[in-house]
Amino acid sequence: VQLQASGGGLVQPGGSLRLSCAASGSILRTNVMAWYRQAPGKEREMVAAMSTGSSTNYADSVKGRFTISRDNAKNTVYLQMNSLKPEDAAVYYCHINQRGFVYWGQGTQVTVSS
Repeated sequence: VQLQASGGGLVQPGGSLRLSCAASGSILRTNVMAWYRQAPGKEREMVAAMSTGSSTNYADSVKGRFTISRDNAKNTVYLQMNSLKPEDAAVYYCHINQRGFVYWGQGTQVTVSS
């Protein structure tokens, strides 16, 4: 299983970015795809997750600002990030869990700065 993330970049506070992550390889029909992030000096944390059945889970810090979605036909998950804050700056990682097997994508940098 390979995960290819894209969409990071530099954005001003209050701005928006959309991350994408495409999974390829042996993707099972049932899985959970998620976004994690890790800022310098901090532990990696779950940002948002979504199952193939469309159940979602968000970190409290991003509720109401970030929206996770997915296209199951394309095995792709998206993260729409609005009202970005400097504290959202981090490397964002795509993640898939299928039957307990976990895979990570390469990170994509999100910088929030004026």
